[in-house]
Amino acid sequence: MTKFGSSQPVTRVEDTRFLTGRGRYIDDTAPEGALRAVVVRSTQAHGEITMLNASEARAAPGVRAVYTAEDLAAQGLKNAMRFSTVPNQDGSKGAAPDRTILAEGRVRFVGDPIAFVVAETLDQARDAAELIEVDIDDLPVKLDLAPGGPAIHSEAPENVAYDWAIGDANATEAALATAAHRVTLTTHDNRIIVNSLEPRGCYAEMDGDRIHLALNGQGVWGPKRDLAKWFGWEAGRVHVTTPDVGGGFGMKAMGYPEQFLVSLAARDLGQPVHWMAERTESMLSDNAGRDLDVTCELGFDDDYKLTAYRVDSISNLGAYNSQFGQGIQSSLFSKVLTGTYDIQTVFMRNRGVYTNTTQVDAYRGAGRPEAIYALERAMDYAARELGLDPLELRRRNFIKPDQFPYRSATGELYDVGDFPKLLDRAVIEADLAGFEDRRAGSYGQGRLRGLGVCYYIESILGDPDETATIELTETGARVYVGTQSNGQGHETVYAQLLHDQTGLPLEAIEIVQGDSDRIATGGGTGGSRSVTVQGMAMRSAGTALIGGLTEFLAEEMDQREISFDAEEGVFRAPGSNVVVTLIEAADRARAAGKAELCSATRHEELPGRSYPNGCHVAEVEIDRETGDTRVVRYTVVDDFGNLMNPRLAEGQVHGGVAQGIGQAITERVVFDEDGQLLTATFMDYGMPRADDTPFVAFYTQPVPSIMNPLGMKGCGEAGTVGALAAVANAVQDALWPLGIRQVDMPFTPARVWAMLQDQTDGKIAAE
Repeated sequence: MTKFGSSQPVTRVEDTRFLTGRGRYIDDTAPEGALRAVVVRSTQAHGEITMLNASEARAAPGVRAVYTAEDLAAQGLKNAMRFSTVPNQDGSKGAAPDRTILAEGRVRFVGDPIAFVVAETLDQARDAAELIEVDIDDLPVKLDLAPGGPAIHSEAPENVAYDWAIGDANATEAALATAAHRVTLTTHDNRIIVNSLEPRGCYAEMDGDRIHLALNGQGVWGPKRDLAKWFGWEAGRVHVTTPDVGGGFGMKAMGYPEQFLVSLAARDLGQPVHWMAERTESMLSDNAGRDLDVTCELGFDDDYKLTAYRVDSISNLGAYNSQFGQGIQSSLFSKVLTGTYDIQTVFMRNRGVYTNTTQVDAYRGAGRPEAIYALERAMDYAARELGLDPLELRRRNFIKPDQFPYRSATGELYDVGDFPKLLDRAVIEADLAGFEDRRAGSYGQGRLRGLGVCYYIESILGDPDETATIELTETGARVYVGTQSNGQGHETVYAQLLHDQTGLPLEAIEIVQGDSDRIATGGGTGGSRSVTVQGMAMRSAGTALIGGLTEFLAEEMDQREISFDAEEGVFRAPGSNVVVTLIEAADRARAAGKAELCSATRHEELPGRSYPNGCHVAEVEIDRETGDTRVVRYTVVDDFGNLMNPRLAEGQVHGGVAQGIGQAITERVVFDEDGQLLTATFMDYGMPRADDTPFVAFYTQPVPSIMNPLGMKGCGEAGTVGALAAVANAVQDALWPLGIRQVDMPFTPARVWAMLQDQTDGKIAAE
């Protein structure tokens, strides 16, 4: 283990440039003098477009182009974007109405793009957008999470996009019917608006007969394929890059209309075209997250061992199928359906419904936080209903360490784990023994106090394969990776991995990402895949590079036993004090006409996924007079396998927990009866602040994965996966003595105060 190699808490190397204002984001990299674009969006949630007149806008000062759906059709361009569907229970495909680039005939949510205005300046584009005449005949609006209501798409009767299921319905019903104990809980997983620090943006410019699209996304190859297909071009005519990105969280992993429109305008006008969202525009048009109702039924035997588990959920897709929307609450939810528990008799049904709201897709965790939230809420609720310690009920049902590798009821192969050990560690680190004294102290100050636990597991998602190229330069190395940092610290951890293998100084290692010309293929970033999959490919490329130079030196130096010392970064020959550094070896290879030995490319595929897991313990205080709810104590014990950089892992957990607390406590999305978003500014939408988040105590109890040579497990989403249920269970614990049995996020003061006013059945009073 080298001093600054893997498993060391190295300070992020990219932070110097970020903190000194040298980060290069979309607004920083857009060509000087680029034309500016504005999107005209629907101000109504549902209606027929009866008139769309852009003639005045086209004649306005500085305007270079205005595009509507009619203009796309005139150029022979398909007014539709890519998305995926899931199969129904009967084997048919889920509904597939077009997700339009620009609204055609009908608008379906407030924020639906109608026109795209390009002008010489941003102010001119804004002024011209105001001149576009749009008449929309209102149609009834559907907002509720239930089948039926005003039809949004003719392809989806009753507004049901799909009816998906997994498991054995008959066996599960039979097991529930004969269970000694049966507990049911319905929870709502509230919608959130992602609100990355940097809003979405993009620009495009022509380079001869090629187009260059730059966007702040989570991977360049999907947009490259989409744009080439849309234009009907060979893929080589499309070049996509991504500069520094100020947060993604899954929301920036998908295609959006604007990247097509800036590209079209740049092609037509022969000038660079730049679009950047404003904050309210982002809140109206970015893919939202979560938003589903889940009913869980648990069956137990006389010893409180699980005998059956049934889930019935209805999830909100918004107005259209977004890129991954149908799969999030169906197949991705099912990846961790049974969590950490040994139960094989299961059935899950999920229906996705269309509503006149912004589309819903992946948000940090993408289906796994939702699954764990529902299960861990139900397990906690069951323990209270059955008069058991919630921790004891979990212990009785954990998959035991000697059962690994364990095939779950939904087909996932959990590689390794020791759930009881982590839970025991969490009990100690969170000082559960002292909780009742802390509760008494809160009571004495007029506050309720509750303790909540969540034991989560998540499945690493995304492409299981990745490519890496390592190229030795005259002063160090350049590494080409297929992932895309959105702020996670990839430049640091990848440099650590190579330093650990080669001894090269961190500052001599350059990480190249986000360029479809320089990197042929890649899986992008999402699903906590990056370091695990990319790290394996990097290690393989590094081994090949060192192996090739070792053979070269053995021949050149006439030494058969050349070895490489990774600690020092040098080649040695036995019985000789001659050493050759890695850079010197590369120089010799070039001089000998063997420059090909100075680089290596390897493509590797994981033999299986890894499954990060851990225990979150939250304590909340509730002001009985106002309903104000605060998380006052938080402890995490995680199994991330072998950590490449503990400091980065801890930072990822802190950020994930903060987002989980935000959803649980402060973030409430509100639409009025006409589908208008009432929480479309930071004055109205409660983003978590520093004083909403306590110190998060972070501990690791690693059980190295056997599914990759580095023993790693992803950590990017784990904080959010565990936080939701931990906080909600703490609120449930605080309110349980008052007879309140139904608690649902977000726990804003008004909602909790309403719960406290109706202590007989816990229903939330009408707001």
